[in-house]
Amino acid sequence: MTISNQARDRVKGIFEPIALAMGRAGLTPDALTLIGFAITVSGAALVALQHWTLGGIVVLAGGIFDMFDGTLARATGRVSRFGAFIDSVFDRAGEAVVYLGIVVGAAIDEHARVPILATAAMGSAFMVSYVRARSEGLGFTTGSGMAAVGLMPREVRLVILSIGLIFADSPNIKALEATLAIITIGATLTVIQRILHVRTQAKRESASLPTEQEQM
Repeated sequence: MTISNQARDRVKGIFEPIALAMGRAGLTPDALTLIGFAITVSGAALVALQHWTLGGIVVLAGGIFDMFDGTLARATGRVSRFGAFIDSVFDRAGEAVVYLGIVVGAAIDEHARVPILATAAMGSAFMVSYVRARSEGLGFTTGSGMAAVGLMPREVRLVILSIGLIFADSPNIKALEATLAIITIGATLTVIQRILHVRTQAKRESASLPTEQEQM
């Protein structure tokens, strides 16, 4: 199961009127990126204070808000490489801050397994992003093609993590443990899927190159 780029475009189209309204209010795509990051940081702070449910709701809101910057940029013709760069950087930073909040909140509440699972989930999640960035840097699956490869891209991880936080509580935090384990496994599988995808492209490119005998 994957999320196609067409499905992403349909979802983003739903939010386009809101994004345009924010643009008319004077907000730029980069400003929306920073606002979305600030919302995510606020959610992470709530999680660190063991306000699990409220923190999960705010983290989810920050993730939804993050869709507005790219939507506004495309709708107004203000797409830029620097804007895409800033968006990706703050996406990764926001994800890291949320996992840090989980580790802090769980450590204070003395939930021994949660910090370990959160660290594993963050590591596997960041590998998903790294594989995409590295493959695109080498010329494989340029554009948004790699985003549709794999079981658990960022959007799916965000929803699963938010659900785990929303249904977590201090006496029994099993829901969060389960979602962190799911993210770890799903993200690891996604990394493998993306590696295999790049390998297939590499083989196809090698097969299309003329042999030494053909060049002579």
